[in-house]
Amino acid sequence: MASKSLKFPRPQELDKLSGTEGWERMYPYQYQFVTDDPERQGYEEKTFWFYDGLHYPEPMYPFDMIWDEAWYLGLSQFNTRVFAVPPVFGVDHRIVNGYIYISPVPVQDPEEIEERVGYFMERAGYYYQNWNELEAKWVKKMEKVIDQLDELKIEPLPGLEDKSVVTQGLGRSKGYDLLHNYDKLIDLGILCWQYHFEFLNLGYAAYVTFLDYCQKAFPDIPLQRVTQMVSGIDVIMYRPDDELKRLAQGAIKLGIADLMLKCETFDQTKEALQAEVNGREWLSQFEKARYPWFWTSTGTGWYHHDKSWNDDLDIPLASIRIYIEKLQAGQNIDRPMNDVIKERDRITGEYRNLLQTDEDRAGFDQLLGTARTVFPYVENHLFYVEHWFHSLFWNKIREVAAIMVDHGFIEEVEDVWYLKRAEIKEALWDLVTAWATGVLPRGPKVWPKEVVWRKKVMDEFRKWTPPPAIGVPPEVIQEPFTVVLWGVTNDSLTAWAKVREVEDPDTIEEFTGFPGSPGLVEGKARVCRTVKEINQLKEGEILVAPTTSPSWAPAFQKIKAAVTDVGGVMCHAAIVCREYGLPAVVGTGHATSIIKTGMELTVDGSTGVITIKR
Repeated sequence: MASKSLKFPRPQELDKLSGTEGWERMYPYQYQFVTDDPERQGYEEKTFWFYDGLHYPEPMYPFDMIWDEAWYLGLSQFNTRVFAVPPVFGVDHRIVNGYIYISPVPVQDPEEIEERVGYFMERAGYYYQNWNELEAKWVKKMEKVIDQLDELKIEPLPGLEDKSVVTQGLGRSKGYDLLHNYDKLIDLGILCWQYHFEFLNLGYAAYVTFLDYCQKAFPDIPLQRVTQMVSGIDVIMYRPDDELKRLAQGAIKLGIADLMLKCETFDQTKEALQAEVNGREWLSQFEKARYPWFWTSTGTGWYHHDKSWNDDLDIPLASIRIYIEKLQAGQNIDRPMNDVIKERDRITGEYRNLLQTDEDRAGFDQLLGTARTVFPYVENHLFYVEHWFHSLFWNKIREVAAIMVDHGFIEEVEDVWYLKRAEIKEALWDLVTAWATGVLPRGPKVWPKEVVWRKKVMDEFRKWTPPPAIGVPPEVIQEPFTVVLWGVTNDSLTAWAKVREVEDPDTIEEFTGFPGSPGLVEGKARVCRTVKEINQLKEGEILVAPTTSPSWAPAFQKIKAAVTDVGGVMCHAAIVCREYGLPAVVGTGHATSIIKTGMELTVDGSTGVITIKR
């Protein structure tokens, strides 16, 4: 049933932006809302779609769609065809003005749900029973894929092939190698995302199964109480930040901290340190930490411009400087793990003691144990996929782009992102066959002009504010991934709709989001939309952001609380705030549009209420 009290625009009612006519050709055709297919249009208009700002806080570049297509396939196939998750098939995707909207596809037939339970228990049960062994195997698979990516050669085309092609009887050319290796590059990307979802939904499923048990056993339990019972677990995604802390401690121990604080850039720092014996020792430690831990993206890793720390060493250096200053001030920079674990165990014991029978307590212990076992993967996979693999992948595509620049197909390397991956392959065929035959290629007259137009379209897309949801909301949102990952609930939809009804956002004094981490604080807001902006954070401010990622970790050393536009109790900001004991309100839908830097806020992480003192 649909909710009659909430109003969101229907797909065909969305704004058509002047100057973007024909934008649809930038994206896969199956992503378009349609008007020429009555059956599909009827389905789309009845369906509730919400904006996936958790992954995509800005419009999509045509090439960057590769990861959305990869998880469209990966998540859906494992849900539907491999593990048979009982209540939900896959997640459907659409795109509007460059922004991604998604909708979980529920299993409607109760008998089919019941049938799928048996499959799920058998197949997921095997993974849960052998989790550690299978996860170790997964790590080896991912490391192999990353090694293959790193070793892949993208080489320019020669004027004349090396004589070894003849003397070794190779039987192929550099032209073929370019086409083949581009295909392999794309295939490795899709394979990486196949592995990405081998475990991921099972990790969330164990978590939401425990959540469902708790909500039935303790009807009034807040969601964040359940999340606290699964907190206090160390994960790989903290390792890059731990390396920065270790380097800061090393700088102080070696007596070079003050020298480092006088330098503004990494190049300046490196030059100054190379003149000192202890400075050279620190630089050696720095180099050891870089691989693989500095393959940490400066964003979510979903966009090509989310470069890694290794691509811009000023970024990790800025974080090291923050830690040095804190250490010099006598402050503790460690995560308060002992406090988190103590509170976790207190809450767990409090709720466990409410259970009446040994059978109930055994069930509680088993589900909690499974959730704690699988939880590290839910975070750890991010480093291997979105950070390490993606950082290398983007740079390999830039190597392809450099060849296209040399042959006049695009004007600069960064233009490549305005082409779909199939268009790049088409252009490479044009390039290679022209090279093979010694004639002029067609591409230089086609693609530079198309890129200029697409850049203008993207500029218009950036000016548009995507509504948080489209279509007809269901009477009750029960799909668990939607709730815990994206923070989409009936309450959050009501809050989003309420904000949209306000004609002047500058008059809003109170709005709500998803309670991500408990606590109540007051402080000044600092709106940060990119990782580089977190350097502007001052001690005790409240971070307001579209979303956060692991490279934002140093910010949590300074802030009092975090507020985000997107996310549920399992999003990055909520998880890290719980680990640091900071309040968080996530999934507000509009925080970065309503709040301005310098505003005085009250953030209640227990209720999700944010108050602005105007």
